[in-house]
Amino acid sequence: MNTATLRELNGLDPQPATLARSTLILVDYQNTYTRGVMELDGWQAALDAAAQLLAQARAQGAKVIHVIHDGGEGSPYDIRADIGQIHASVAPLSDEPVVIKGAPNAFVNTSLAQEVDAAGNKQVVIAGFMSHMCVTFTAEGAFLRGNQPTVVASACATRPLQSAAGSVSALQLHQSAMATIGDLYAVVVNSCKELG
Repeated sequence: MNTATLRELNGLDPQPATLARSTLILVDYQNTYTRGVMELDGWQAALDAAAQLLAQARAQGAKVIHVIHDGGEGSPYDIRADIGQIHASVAPLSDEPVVIKGAPNAFVNTSLAQEVDAAGNKQVVIAGFMSHMCVTFTAEGAFLRGNQPTVVASACATRPLQSAAGSVSALQLHQSAMATIGDLYAVVVNSCKELG
């Protein structure tokens, strides 16, 4: 069985990003995913990893962009309410932009592309909630627009799902998402310790 990735077959760079020469994109670290109907399996460990990643990025002078999903008033993604706010452990500083999105790919109909371009880094480091949804599609979006994404797996989490083919645990879904991303869209590392 051939286990070569599409990245390998296409000769894409296998090296992870270097934080000091990257833009960090933190996706949907909202209270939405820490309680209630959308609470994720393993969210606390992922959030702790994200806080460590954010601290490391700030220490190295990386540009940081926060992304949040707005699902409208009364939804679990209501950014006007506490439920939709960014978790305090990864809250943005006053000079860190917050991009509001309405689709899984954070580049769709937002200012994210302009913010990334203004930062001047081709490399982007992506982490967030949920692994199989907004992290996957934002990594794809970055790849398709010519950025060089790296995704930090330990700083991502998701939830179990049911499908016509059967139930999928959160761990299985997370691992599948990271495999999908790593096949083509991005270099996937387990933790921020693996970034240059």
